[in-house]
Amino acid sequence: MLLDHLAVSGRTLAEATAFVEDALGVKMQPGGAHAVFHTHNTLLGLEDGLYLEAIAINPDAAIPDQPRWFNLDQFKGPAQLTNWICRTDDLPHDMALMPDGIGTPVALQRGDLRWDMVVPDSGLLPFDNLCPALIRWNTSDHPATRLAPSGCRLTRLTVSHPQADDLANHLGKVLSDDRIAYEVGACGMRAEFDTPHGPRLL
Repeated sequence: MLLDHLAVSGRTLAEATAFVEDALGVKMQPGGAHAVFHTHNTLLGLEDGLYLEAIAINPDAAIPDQPRWFNLDQFKGPAQLTNWICRTDDLPHDMALMPDGIGTPVALQRGDLRWDMVVPDSGLLPFDNLCPALIRWNTSDHPATRLAPSGCRLTRLTVSHPQADDLANHLGKVLSDDRIAYEVGACGMRAEFDTPHGPRLL
């Protein structure tokens, strides 16, 4: 399992996009709309094959038949980093090693991109939404390869939770990444980046 991308949520896509652009000092690229969960996004290519998305409910789309991914139906307050997503080539195997409540795979697409995302029935991932979502890409090229370089590199992702040790124990079975740290504390995430403007934080 590998770190795939990060998600910044906002009440609107404009708010989420502006938050990223102001924090990192770079411009995001257009993304698109998502069927099934009726959200939309903008994108930022990162170094090392990663990317970042700003995501929000699409006000021009219908209300979905199920809770939206990333718990977006319950999102309130200013835009912020809310989720991290890990990719796997063996979804059943890695799902079995994840915490209870990780969800079930949902087949999704945007344009010619196809993927399966594991989404809980409630929309809320384990550990108060701080457990990573799992994704399996079903396309020959990864979305990050389609994005213009931003000059931004993730150097540290810190996941904070009162039961962070339990989360780390679960993920240690399937994920090894020196950039990821687990911290016992209040629920939250922060990401540190090297950017063309120096170190920045989300």
